[in-house]
Parts: sequence; structure tokens; C-alpha cells
Amino acid sequence: MTRRPGRQAPSTRTSISALSISALSLSALLASALTGCAAQGAPVAAPQTPVAAGEASLSASDSDMASTTAGQSASASVAASPSSAAPSTPPPNPLAGKVVVIDPGHNGGNAADPAAVNALVPMGFGQYKACDTTGTEGNDGYSEHAFAFDVSERLEALLSARGVKVIMTRTNDTGVGPCVNVRAAIGNNAHANAAVSVHGDGYDGNGHGFQIIQASSSAGGAGNDTASNQLGQDLHASMLSESGFTPATYIGSDGYEARTDLAGLNLSTVPKILVECGNMRDSGDLSRMESSTGRQRIAQALADGIIAFLAGGK
Repeated sequence: MTRRPGRQAPSTRTSISALSISALSLSALLASALTGCAAQGAPVAAPQTPVAAGEASLSASDSDMASTTAGQSASASVAASPSSAAPSTPPPNPLAGKVVVIDPGHNGGNAADPAAVNALVPMGFGQYKACDTTGTEGNDGYSEHAFAFDVSERLEALLSARGVKVIMTRTNDTGVGPCVNVRAAIGNNAHANAAVSVHGDGYDGNGHGFQIIQASSSAGGAGNDTASNQLGQDLHASMLSESGFTPATYIGSDGYEARTDLAGLNLSTVPKILVECGNMRDSGDLSRMESSTGRQRIAQALADGIIAFLAGGK
């Protein structure tokens, strides 16, 4: 029998001895009664043995105590079970709180409002240029603005699914603008961790591939230019390995180019890159750009490049 610490087990020896003495006395009385009953010829029932009853009582008591001990052991076992431990806390999302601005090039309504898109706006460093343009198109009429908006929406979904806060400079493909200086301001005002302009090129000569374009100098200063350069490298790596496109064969150096005439880059105070995802005048590039699968691959490559940049602490 299991004993609890600090408690004395009941002495069964004393109890049994007392019961034995009582049984002997009761047996003597029964013997006298039987003698009298026999003399009168009355039937007599067989006597029950008090000792057996006492032992049964003790056995029941022992059984109760055993049941209590077993219940306590079971409770202790449940309490110690690993399944009752508190669930572990998942690690924090390193992308939570990050802000990315996606800038789909041009807009579907630009061609219908030439006065608006031709108005001069600041492009940085005391220079001015047109608010926007209509963009290019493939030889079959597939427009750059439609391509850019489709890829940007896919990119937005991929980044949002990873916990990134995404801001689009335009939310449809039927409007006018916004102007290039406003596109830069959207990223600046959001204090974005990164901003990416999505475009397609329209080079008429013989050439294909993607291009990563950075401002030669931005309003954000040298530190911002260094961060933009790193963003460009991360985007170049992911486009090269995932998009199905090669670096541009017709311009820049290995798919990189620095320019001074792009207001959206010049005016940016946050890390920003413009990606020409392919040459829409090249039949091979255009075929991939018109394909839903091809656009998804481009969006995934851009997303992975941006995430690599953000994961680096930007």
C-alpha cells in the first residue's frame, strides 16, 4: 500500500485482535442459545462469522485507499504530460512593418488626355520634363501600360502575402497619370523601404532582355544612392535566375544603366529602381510578356528581389 508522506498507516493488528476477542465472546453466547433452541426443537440458522465481516470491511477500506492513490497518480501523470505544455510562440515576421511602393508605368487613359500628360513638371536638380507618356507597345499592339499594371498587381499580391505593406501609385489602368514627380512623392511620403517602377522597353533594333535602371544621383543623397544600388543588384539577381529573361543585349552594361533624365528616380528620397522587364519590340521577349505564366514569373522574380533587399535590413 502506498503511503503519503507525513501520514501514519492505520494499525490493522490492533483492530483484528479486538475483533477476534469480540468474536469469541459472541460464539460463546451463540453456543448457549443453540443449546436452548435444540432442546426446544427450533431450527437454527447458520451463524455468520464476525471476523470475516471485519476482514471484508478492512478489504473495502484498503480498496478505497488504493483507488484514491491511483487517481492521484493519474492526475499527476496528466499534469506532467507534454501535451499540456503551453504552445510555442512563432518567430516574428521579419517583413512585418516593411513598406514597398510599386509604380506601374504610364496609364491607360494617357493617350486620351495629351494636355495633361504633356504638362511640364519638376524632374529634379532644376530641370523639367513632361508629366508622363503613353508608353510603348508590342508590334501586335499589346500595350506597355497594360503589361506593367498586370505585373504590378501580381507583385502586390505576392508581397502582401508575405506581410509587406504595399502602396500602388495607380490602382487601375484606365486613368491619367499620375505625373512622374507625383509618383516619386508617393514613395517619399510613405517613407517606403523600397520602391520599384515596372516598365517594358520599346527598342526597335535587334536586342532583348531586362534592364535595371538607377538614378545617377537622387534627392536622397549618397546614402540613398547606395541603398538603391543594392536594391538594383538584388532585383538583377532574381530576374536573371527566375524570370526567363537575360540581361539586356542592346543597352547598358550587363543589364545595368544609370540615368539622369528619369524624374521618378531623381526625386526619390527612398531606395528606388526602374525595371525594364523586357523589350516589347523583340518577338521572343514579347511572347513571354504576353503570357500569363511569363508575367507571373516576372512578378515572382521582382518579389524575391525586393524581399532579399528587405531581409538585408533595409
